[in-house]
Amino acid sequence: MALAFTARADTVTLDNGDRLTGTIVKSDGKVLTLKTDAASATEPGPGTITLKWPSIRQITSSGPLYVVTPQGMTVGGAVTTEGTDLMVAPTTGAPQRIPLAGAPTIRSQSEETAYEQSLHPGVLQSWQINTSLGFGLAEGNSHTTNLAIGFDATRATLHDKVTAYMNSIYASSGLVVAPGVTAGVTANDIRGGAMYQHDVFERAFLYGSGDFEHNALQFLNLRSIWGGGAGYHVIKEMDTTLDLFVGGNYTRETYSTGIRRNVGALTIGDLFRHQFGKNTTLNEALDVYPEVSHLGDYRVALDISLATKIKAWLGWQSTLSDRYISDPIPNTVSNDFIFSTGFNFTFNH
Repeated sequence: MALAFTARADTVTLDNGDRLTGTIVKSDGKVLTLKTDAASATEPGPGTITLKWPSIRQITSSGPLYVVTPQGMTVGGAVTTEGTDLMVAPTTGAPQRIPLAGAPTIRSQSEETAYEQSLHPGVLQSWQINTSLGFGLAEGNSHTTNLAIGFDATRATLHDKVTAYMNSIYASSGLVVAPGVTAGVTANDIRGGAMYQHDVFERAFLYGSGDFEHNALQFLNLRSIWGGGAGYHVIKEMDTTLDLFVGGNYTRETYSTGIRRNVGALTIGDLFRHQFGKNTTLNEALDVYPEVSHLGDYRVALDISLATKIKAWLGWQSTLSDRYISDPIPNTVSNDFIFSTGFNFTFNH
C-alpha cells in the first residue's frame, strides 16, 4: 500500500536535496502549497505545508496540474522537470516548456475548477455578509431603550466588486424633562448605500454609487446621493486593499420642515481594508463632497468598522459612522455621529 501511494504522489525536490511527496494544491508564484501526511504542526492547515518557490528545484506530478504560462495561457497536464524548465504534457498536443524561474501559477484540478467558477459566479454567489446587533434596556429609576444595527456586504469577482452597507441607531428615554413631559426619542438615524466597481484596466476602475440617510432629529426625511467616477487600486493584496476614487454626484434632500435642496458636488474618497492576522478585519470608507453649486460648502461621510471573529460565524463588531455638513438647516447642528458595538454574524455564499 505504501508503494502504491508513493507511485501516485506528487514529488517536490528542494535546492538542499530534500524530497517531499504529497499532493500539490496550488502555487501563486511565491509559495507552493503541498498536502501531505508529514506536515508540520506549525503550518496553516492539517496535512498541509507551504514551500517558498525559490527553494524548489524540481516538480513531478502524478496527475494533471494547470500551469499558467508567462503569456497568461493556462496549460493542463502531467508536470515534470527538465533542467530549469517545467514540462507540461497535455492530453493532446505537444508538451509545453515553462521556465521554473518564471514563478508560474499552478493549480490542482479542484483549484482550477473553483477558479473557473469564480470568474463567472451567479448573482447570489461570492457574497460575504456581516451583520451586527446591539441592544440596551433600562427600567426602574431609568427608562431607556437603545437599538443599534449594522450591516455590510461584499461581492468581489475577477473584474467587478459590489459593496453595500447600512447603519442604524434608535434611542428613547423616559427621563422627565418638564412636568408631564419626557425626553422621548433621542436618536433615530438610518444610513445605507451601495457601490459598484468595474475594472477597465488591471489597476483602474469605473464606479457608480448610491447613498441614503434618514435622520428624524435633524428633520431629514431623506438624503439621496447618486454618484459616479473613476478610481485606482493603489494596494491590491490578500490582506490589504486601498482604492482611491474621484467623480461627481447629485444630492437631493427633503426635510420635514418643508425645505428641499438639490446640490451638485464633486466626490473624493477612499476605500480601505486590512486584515490583522486570521480573525480581525478593519474596513474604512471616506467620502468628501465639495459642492460646486454652492462654492465653499461641503459634506463629509466617514464609516469605519472593526470586526473580530470568535467563531467562523460569530464575532464582535464595532462601527463608527460620522456625517458632517458645513451648511445645516436652521436649528440643527453640523455633525452627526454614530458608534455602535455588539455581536457580529458572518455569512458566506
